Amino acid sequence: MTNFLQPPRLRIGEEDSAEERRATWLELFYDLVFVVAVSQVAHNLKEDISLSGLLGFVVLFIPIWWSWIGTTFYANRFDGDDVIHRLLVGVQMLTAAGMAVNIHHGLGESSSGFALAYALGRAVLVVEYVRAGVHIPLARPLTTRYAIGFAIASLIWLSSAFLPVPWRFALWGVGIVIDFGTPLTARKHQIGLLPHASHLPERFGLFTIIVLGEAIIAVVNGVSEQKWQVLTVISAIFGLMIAFSWWWVYFDNLGGTPIETARTQGKVGTVNIWLYTHLPLVIGIAATGVGVEEILVSQPTIALADPQRWLICGSVALCSLAVGILHRYGVIRYCKIRSMYRLSAVVVLLAIAFFGKGLLPVAVIALVALVSAVQVIQDVYQSRPNNRLADPEI
Repeated sequence: MTNFLQPPRLRIGEEDSAEERRATWLELFYDLVFVVAVSQVAHNLKEDISLSGLLGFVVLFIPIWWSWIGTTFYANRFDGDDVIHRLLVGVQMLTAAGMAVNIHHGLGESSSGFALAYALGRAVLVVEYVRAGVHIPLARPLTTRYAIGFAIASLIWLSSAFLPVPWRFALWGVGIVIDFGTPLTARKHQIGLLPHASHLPERFGLFTIIVLGEAIIAVVNGVSEQKWQVLTVISAIFGLMIAFSWWWVYFDNLGGTPIETARTQGKVGTVNIWLYTHLPLVIGIAATGVGVEEILVSQPTIALADPQRWLICGSVALCSLAVGILHRYGVIRYCKIRSMYRLSAVVVLLAIAFFGKGLLPVAVIALVALVSAVQVIQDVYQSRPNNRLADPEI
């Protein structure tokens, strides 16, 4: 039974960080709203896979992801389970749902509603940080910095709802820069309040699962919209192979390495690299799902159109680039060899996009699946006991 007015408590002391900690039922329930939001923004990209459509997808995806990040980092540091905390999370779920409702025309007639929903979500986060600062003096320098930065960003987003386009979007840009920059300005306050080493990687993994789910949905939707043809079924299998490969690559290398590094060596920057590099990663995964569906609904005996080819190849290349960066800077399993394979995959995928004009849809998705599968094969080979002993960089 939850305590009615139990104040938030610090959850990241040395003793707490050494213990295994799992996502709460409330956090998992909160994630459900973002399943819908990610699905809606992916639907927007399906309707327009041009360069402008891709830009719109990214513009709307960033505040959705950052909303989830804000609540997740707060709960990681100051988790509580009193009635007030549950109600505040409930309001945040409503704001996320409001963003999802306004995504379909999020850069048009619904852009003011999207901005208002995002601004309200950030305002609730500010209330949470102020509350944490009141009850936890040790965390007050950090909570004050976060509350001020996020409050300024929230006011800018709120103001944008009452301005015409394109000034509205100009304020969005200013607001998101302040939102992203606020944690960077509080680095000296973060070192004693680092995230929980087991809980935060799990939460990031759960959001990655959400966007990977879009690839599975894409396969189901793509096959259901087409007559059952051999080439379509083969393409669907390759689509599942792409999703499975990148699930394998990501989760086989996931861990609390950046947090542990920051704690032992005082390198807060590794946590920030880990945080911000996940943005292109999840954008790439979500766009990959759209790319797979576009291939499955294409005519299987006609060469794949340029936008669809660039979408699938570019999206997977972005995933590979992000994972390569995470490897190289040691914010997931540090390994120069794995990083080299990921970056080499980027080059190969872009080459397929550039030189693959005239290829059938099944050929394009087969090549992308092959490149993805090679990453898994390399990791499995390198993880063999004799190879781990021979290579100190694993």
